[in-house]
Amino acid sequence: MRKINPLPCFLLAAGRGERMRPLTDHLPKPLLTINNKSLLAWHLEALANAQFKEVVINHAWLGEKIEAALKDGREFNLNIQYSPEGTALETAGGIVKALALMNAQDYFLVMNGDVFTPGLPMNKLIETANKLRIDPTKPLAHLLMVPNPAQHPHGDFYLYGSKVSSEESPDSEKLTFSGIGIYHKDLFKDLQIGAPAKLAPLLREAMTQNKVTGEKYSGPWHDVGTPQRLQELNAAYE
Repeated sequence: MRKINPLPCFLLAAGRGERMRPLTDHLPKPLLTINNKSLLAWHLEALANAQFKEVVINHAWLGEKIEAALKDGREFNLNIQYSPEGTALETAGGIVKALALMNAQDYFLVMNGDVFTPGLPMNKLIETANKLRIDPTKPLAHLLMVPNPAQHPHGDFYLYGSKVSSEESPDSEKLTFSGIGIYHKDLFKDLQIGAPAKLAPLLREAMTQNKVTGEKYSGPWHDVGTPQRLQELNAAYE
């Protein structure tokens, strides 16, 4: 019998995808395909292979097409629930609205639906979540950081050891946030359900309390932000 992993996962799929137009005029960005497989399907297959079971996906723009494509998740051996947003609530606002569906007791995984990460070690993320649960410092977030891509050369946050900060320190390295993180539900406890809210201010505040950890990931990771990048990825992974 397979061991069931209790870590819930939330996939962010509510963005409008303005930079991908005209491709996203009639299709949600996370349904764009690489090697004839949607970005969301790549994530879902990886999650299923790591024995995840519960996945929540938010949507706003053309969200009905996401539900029609993925249905209840049975095709992926997953249970998918949806968190529709009439107006996109930003990342933190979307997470807060979906928390009840995730039924997270403490930590949960969040992934941007429009990043492409073939080979991402999902099992290692499960192990990380289990370590966070017994960490006496009780981190509120653990971020997967990647080397700065050409389109984002200045990065987002500094990584020093396992600590993530918005302030530079000796021997720290400034990296780009991958859009993949493990969060504790308490990070969002002061937010109102249904109100738009950005994630970065919450993370920066938690960083001042030394409550954000992270790691550098050097495996394949792509922000599928433009039609040209999508075309290049299809050529590389055909």
